[in-house]
Amino acid sequence: MINPDLIDKTILFVKEKLENAEGGHDWFHIERVYKNALLISKNEVCNSGIVQLGALLHDIADSKFHDGDETVGPRIARDFLESENVDEEIIAHVVNIIENISYKGGNFEKKFSSIELDVVQDADRLDAIGAIGIARTFNYGGFKNRALYNPNIAPNSSMTKEEYKKNDSPTLNHFYEKLLLLKDKMNTQTGKQIAQERHRYMEGFLAQFYAEWEGEK
Repeated sequence: MINPDLIDKTILFVKEKLENAEGGHDWFHIERVYKNALLISKNEVCNSGIVQLGALLHDIADSKFHDGDETVGPRIARDFLESENVDEEIIAHVVNIIENISYKGGNFEKKFSSIELDVVQDADRLDAIGAIGIARTFNYGGFKNRALYNPNIAPNSSMTKEEYKKNDSPTLNHFYEKLLLLKDKMNTQTGKQIAQERHRYMEGFLAQFYAEWEGEK
């Protein structure tokens, strides 16, 4: 059983750590994923405490902002949980969630599995699609100074993990390289149901985008 005080302390820790984070990977992203995870977990037999810690710490140091170093986030999470005298079994589980949650081009084979990881991963992926997903995608594209769209640069949906990490194609390509693929990669029934609606919203957005681009509407 996880002490409720630990969740409160984790929230404060994450808020402080991500105070100056990029808009799509800030505290509000964590908060949305946390809420999504709580919603999904209601329909799953899982350890709610581990789900909450995994959701709160899953993006404590996204590798995109640390020169691709995927060890920073798990290390920060472990150091924090150890400082709070959390049981090693719980720490190991949370670290495994952080290490295996990321999309990484869709060609990454998870080395760990648990229902808690499934819940947090679905919660994170839901925040990458729908209206919020669209906003985050263009926010990050602007952060990286990428073109909105270039019809001469085709999306590449079969990138390796390393190619995906180094990809700098126009922002709209990201829909085809990740966002539109997430609906079929959800783990839980609740995640799948929510993803369907958010997926349809993105399809509508793209149809409108292309019509405006071509001067048809």
